[in-house]
Amino acid sequence: MTGSRLVATGHYQPTKILTNDDLAAMVDTSDEWITKRVGIRTRHVAAEDETVTDLAAGAAAQALAASGMDASEIDLVLVATCTQTERAPNVAARVAARLGVRGGALIDVGASCSGFTHALAQADHAIRAGAATRALVVGADMMTSVTDWTDRTTCVLTGDGAGAAVVAAAETPEIGPVVWGSAPELGTAVRIEGVPSRFSQDGQTVYRWATTRLPEIARQACERGGVRPDELAAVVLHQANLRIIEPVAARIGAVNAIVARDVVESGNTSAASVPLALSKLLEEGRVAAGAPMLLFGFGGNLSYAGMVVRCP
Repeated sequence: MTGSRLVATGHYQPTKILTNDDLAAMVDTSDEWITKRVGIRTRHVAAEDETVTDLAAGAAAQALAASGMDASEIDLVLVATCTQTERAPNVAARVAARLGVRGGALIDVGASCSGFTHALAQADHAIRAGAATRALVVGADMMTSVTDWTDRTTCVLTGDGAGAAVVAAAETPEIGPVVWGSAPELGTAVRIEGVPSRFSQDGQTVYRWATTRLPEIARQACERGGVRPDELAAVVLHQANLRIIEPVAARIGAVNAIVARDVVESGNTSAASVPLALSKLLEEGRVAAGAPMLLFGFGGNLSYAGMVVRCP
């Protein structure tokens, strides 16, 4: 096998939904203020007894069922998250135990908002190198667990959820080479720090970096994946907010692509945002099998990772 392919996807979101009007009763904000600035209307919030593992396992189980594979066939589990409270066993080990994965490598990936695409690239690399044959890749975060509900600039952004993908070896590569990197000198622009940990950010720094630097990097990912931006059928960016998603997508030049806008109903779910939006897009049947899609995660550290993937 010379590469890997996306076999199936899945997602999970908590049942509780927090609207902009609900937030307006908590802090000095309004539905109009939030939608105008970030485009978010609702977000899902985990129950008190739910954990990151619960979210990750829910999405992983759906992806595994959709793939038609048995858990015993999985030999690599990667979970991207930045909000886990468990240190050991890690989230990947807990998910593997719940699903019945036996003997595979179990790795958590801590790259914040670009965690899923980093993890997907690592799964592709492991399969290309012969270290794995079938991987389960998950992005899961409970951002509301680290939200400062008194800060109206950040509490309007966050949501909880998970997305997952099953990846398998393929004779013809369907997951393009990753383009990844970082701007660590700007890394403190996005933070989850303190005791208890709380999310904060320098929004203007993130906005300028994302809208000026990332479109060209995304075009490089297209070039490495062997497609022109105007050949893309879908673009799934990190669901930060619409003020970033829409200008970045436009500057990439993907004029014929469906642009994922799951942020409107899910908020910013960090490592979960790309696979969550992707899974919903594929569930709706909006992308043809074999069509090229750009997956591009960016955010905390400030780091990024993007690649062209063929729709299963």
